[in-house]
Amino acid sequence: MNSRPINLVWFLSLMMFFVVSEASLLLHKADVLVYNDLGVGIQLMVHCKSRNDDLRVRILGYRNHFEFKFRPQFWGSTLFHCTFKWNGVSHRFDIYEQNRDIRLCNRCLWNITLKGPCMLNSKTSKYDICYPWNA
Repeated sequence: MNSRPINLVWFLSLMMFFVVSEASLLLHKADVLVYNDLGVGIQLMVHCKSRNDDLRVRILGYRNHFEFKFRPQFWGSTLFHCTFKWNGVSHRFDIYEQNRDIRLCNRCLWNITLKGPCMLNSKTSKYDICYPWNA
């Protein structure tokens, strides 16, 4: 009996297993949008970074936004932190913390307010998930 077809079927089955396994390990992309909700006439300077990426300084007018997309790490350690400055005020906040945010959103919408950052709550359709500044 020729073992060549059996070897081919075994090899193809093994390859399919690895392809399917690898695809399931990849997390879907996350999308973060940061809106200036400080008030009319107040410009917001935003500078976001991760350990590997510097997303450059952005200046946002009132109600304008900055958006970035990425694929969270499999082991749960993705972190993007931002510095926010306006009218001589400076604050820092972890705008995407994988362990905190992965269950809350794939598309994370943030309003930056005078009191702090607030995330859109998909259950209430309101920006009612608010956090204090990191610093």
